[in-house]
Order: sequence, then structure tokens, then C-alpha cells
Amino acid sequence: MTALFFYQCLSILFYPFILLLILFRLSKGKENKSRIHERLGFPKKARPEGKLVWMHGASVGECLSMLPLVKKLLEEDKTLHVMVTSGTVTSADLMQKRLPDRAFHQFIPIDTPLAARRFVKHWNADAILWFESDFWPNILKAIYKNKKPLILLNGRISDKSFERWQKFPHIIQSIQSLFTLSFGQTTEDARRLKILGAQDVISTGNLKFAAVNPPFDAQELEKIHQKIGSRPVWCMASTHDDEETQGAEVHLELIKKFPNLLTVFVPRHPHRADSIIQMLQKKGLKVARRSLNEEITPSTNVYLADTIGEMGLLYQIAPVVFVGGSLIKFGGQNMLEPMRLSRTVLIGPHAFNFREIVKTAKEKQALIEVSDKKELQSELEKFFTNPQTYHSMQETAHLLATSEMAVLDRVWDILHTRFNL
Repeated sequence: MTALFFYQCLSILFYPFILLLILFRLSKGKENKSRIHERLGFPKKARPEGKLVWMHGASVGECLSMLPLVKKLLEEDKTLHVMVTSGTVTSADLMQKRLPDRAFHQFIPIDTPLAARRFVKHWNADAILWFESDFWPNILKAIYKNKKPLILLNGRISDKSFERWQKFPHIIQSIQSLFTLSFGQTTEDARRLKILGAQDVISTGNLKFAAVNPPFDAQELEKIHQKIGSRPVWCMASTHDDEETQGAEVHLELIKKFPNLLTVFVPRHPHRADSIIQMLQKKGLKVARRSLNEEITPSTNVYLADTIGEMGLLYQIAPVVFVGGSLIKFGGQNMLEPMRLSRTVLIGPHAFNFREIVKTAKEKQALIEVSDKKELQSELEKFFTNPQTYHSMQETAHLLATSEMAVLDRVWDILHTRFNL
């Protein structure tokens, strides 16, 4: 019995429990009730005429990194359509706002053989571009059986994933063998993919470098700037559970020296807003919530930006940005966006999902790594005391984050030459 066949049997056996999990996620706001049929493998949207490219990313980060390639493909072929799939409500909402004409979003179906086959058969995509490491065996197997090119883009194998997959070599080799071609983010990712069973592997760079600056409303930015005035302000972006608590404690220490400080929190998952507000209020902090259109006043301590798709606006508010997912052992979030916007960027000690970027940025003094909240407080205090000394770091960050824009052309050239995309 092959590893994939055994997995298929288990997914059929546990199907009732998978449905219960979907219902539980629905009750928690982690599924879209009006589109739950997509998760069950019953698309209602008709397949567009002509060539269709399917691009999949797990969540927000992967979906954002694919946007430049979506645009490139559509520009090069005026008859082409692109379908983007992901598994989170947040990413779906963002893609609804950011995808151009001739591109649309669908939820990835749950990974059962029947749902996967229905989905793959309905869309019958001419090529499938799979981003990073969101491997769903039944779906990948259904694509493989449909005999269409399956290409792994921006492949990333973290230390933890590499160690875990090596304990299950038959499973990961079965999965990797399904890909027609695999692009590793780095040479180390390419090496690991090959060890894990990928047949044809190359490394052309990280597509996250090719992302364009996120859009923003200039009038809205001016309005917020007028509300903030000359107050010192910092942004804690893409935060996860417990990081806002640490950020609030940093704020309480900093206001001893900077009493009119404004802290901007941008939680990675906006549905956590209520619990964040409760925590902040218990600490005696006054909060303005963006999703409720609450305005920043002189008495506002924290601006909670619990909205989707506004990072372009929020990064413009603050000259100094801490990128979350890194004070806790999550692996970090993408720090390239604020770097491209010439912000002073700080990260915690656990940004291991972006190891190569962090290594290069630290070598070039393009960002600051702090070990804990106490060090974060210290670095912010230095910044607010003497912000002009950080101009060189901000310029270096911008240059580094824009230095690899050519990766998009390199990837597209290969896709066009080998797969006629």
C-alpha cells in the first residue's frame, strides 16, 4: 500500500470528523458561510472560456506574493484567465479586493478524494502553480492524474518542516514526485526539496521580492496624519496572540518618556479584535477601532487596525514598524513590505521563515532584530529620541527590498518557455 493511498483511505474514513471540523470553523468565523460549497468541492461559478491557470497559496502571505505573477500572466496573454485558491477567509477577502480583471478567487476544497476530483474536473486548469509548502495530497494527486503541469513556486522548507518530513520519507517523496517542476526560494530550499523527493528543481529567487507596494487611499492617509499630528507613532504589524500584550506593555513603559505616544496594532487575524480590546482596556489604555470607523483623538493610546488589505495605508502612518510573528515562535511575517516603503523595521528573534532575508538584512544593517519586549522598548526609545539617525538604515532597507525585482521575469521566462504560459 503506497503512502498516498493510505492517506486517501484515512481521509475517507475520517470524512464525518472533517465535516464537523468545518462546522466548528464556521461557528468561529473561520469559514465563509455563503461559500461553504466551495470547501466541499462544489463550485458554482462556471469555468471561463479559453486557457485557465490555477494558482494556490495557503493564506495572505502566499496570495500577496503571487499578485505580481498574476498581473504578468494576464498582461502577456489577453485571453488568459487566472483562478487563485486559498484556505482562509482573510485571504479570500483580500483577493476579492486585489485581483485584477480576468482573475478570481475560490476556496480550496477540503482534502478528500471526491472533493478534490470534483474540483479539479470542474476547473480543468491548463497549468497549476502551487505556492510555497501547503501540500494537500488528495488535491495534488487529482491534479497529477489530470495530466496537467503542476509547478511548485517559491518552494520553502523550514527547519521544522524538513526535520518532520524526513521522519515520513515515503509520504513526502510521493508528494514531491507529483510536481512537474519545483522552484526553491533559495538554494538551500532547492537542496531540501531534492532530498525530499522533488524530481526537477531550480532556484530563481524569492517572489516576495517582486511584490509591488500595496495600494492606499491618499486622502484617507492625509486624514489620519491630521489626526495624529506630531505625535510619535509606531506600528506593530501582523501580530499574533500574546504579541499585542507584549506591545501594550512596551507602550506603557514608553509613555513614561513619550506621554503622547500612539501605538498602532495590526493583528494578523482581525477576528481576534474583541479579545485584544479587552486586554488593552484592562491595562487602562484607550482604543480606537478602525473597523468601526472610530477616529484617533488626543486621548487615544492604541489604534487597532482590524481591517483587511490596508497595509499600504498603515505602513505609511508610522516611520518605525515591528513585524510580528517573531516575538513568539511562529516564524515571522513578511518584513519586505515596510522595508520597500523605507520604514525602520524591527523583528523579534523567531523570524526563521525568512532566514535568508533576515541574514542579508542584518549584514547590511537594513533592519533591527530584538531578543524580547525589553529590547524592543529600548530600540523604540532610541528611535523616538533621535529618529534622523535612522535615515541611512531606511534607505538601505528600501534598496535591499527592491534589489531582486527581476526574479519575476526569471520565473515567467521559464514558465513561458517550458509550459507556454
